[in-house]
Amino acid sequence: METLTKAEEKLMHLLWSTEKAFVKDLIEKMEEPKPNYNTVSTIIRILERKGFVGHESFGKTHQYYPIVSKSSYKKFIVKRMVKDYFENSYENVVSFLIKDDELSEKEIQEIKKMIDK
Repeated sequence: METLTKAEEKLMHLLWSTEKAFVKDLIEKMEEPKPNYNTVSTIIRILERKGFVGHESFGKTHQYYPIVSKSSYKKFIVKRMVKDYFENSYENVVSFLIKDDELSEKEIQEIKKMIDK
């Protein structure tokens, strides 16, 4: 699996939430300023080439759908982040979050409960 660009990720999030969409539907759901049709169409074809998206043809138009699930991509991204930034150690991740005050006391207690299970 490959890491997606910011633009590719935005489109994937839209597809994950809609499950199936035409390019025009994706553009409608995007914030202003909206990209033009050709830009979105190009990015969606790149996602298809990367194996993230499939399509169904309806004449000259295509309805796109995600092939890679959001949970699969999320797992891939987290594993990659842990490997690239935390020496492949989840302990280092938690330590970083605690030391940077990113976790509240309640969240720390919840993590401890999960570990104890």
